[in-house]
Amino acid sequence: MTAEHNKPEILATEVVAQSRLFKIESLDLRFSNGVERTYERMKPSGRHAVLVVPVTEQGDLLLIREYSAGTERYELGFPKGLIDQGESAAEAANRELKEEIGFGAKALQPLKEVVLAPSYFSSKMTLFLAQDLYPEKLDGDEPEPLQIVRWPLSQAEELLHHMDFAEARSITALFLALKQLGK
Repeated sequence: MTAEHNKPEILATEVVAQSRLFKIESLDLRFSNGVERTYERMKPSGRHAVLVVPVTEQGDLLLIREYSAGTERYELGFPKGLIDQGESAAEAANRELKEEIGFGAKALQPLKEVVLAPSYFSSKMTLFLAQDLYPEKLDGDEPEPLQIVRWPLSQAEELLHHMDFAEARSITALFLALKQLGK
């Protein structure tokens, strides 16, 4: 249970930094007890994202290995991407599967909507379990071909300890998918 609180009053907002992709916003807040603070956050874009745990009929997880500029290394994770204008989360999940691993899914089950670092970001990501896969390839926007990695679902515990599998959203999605699959 959580105690009910009045949300802080936003006294002022200002964009304090901007790049081609990001805007950093400063918020002056007054809390219900009168305390005033300034916070910084990524200005909300209104675009949300999806991440998909694809499971083959043979019992393999399909992951991708791609370069991540934030960590400056190749990371192992699940297909993911932004939801396009006019697209549902499920439609985006299926499109990302086709673009990144060359499969669509006849069965897409939402697992949970998550946020990363809610003190700084407001973007939401819907996690999906994808089953009943069929081959279909769409062109994506990746700068280089993605390496597809098949990982036996029966060895999911080992995946959790793999050095390159470190993204919190992928780890969360794997745990939720395993629970859904009764593993």
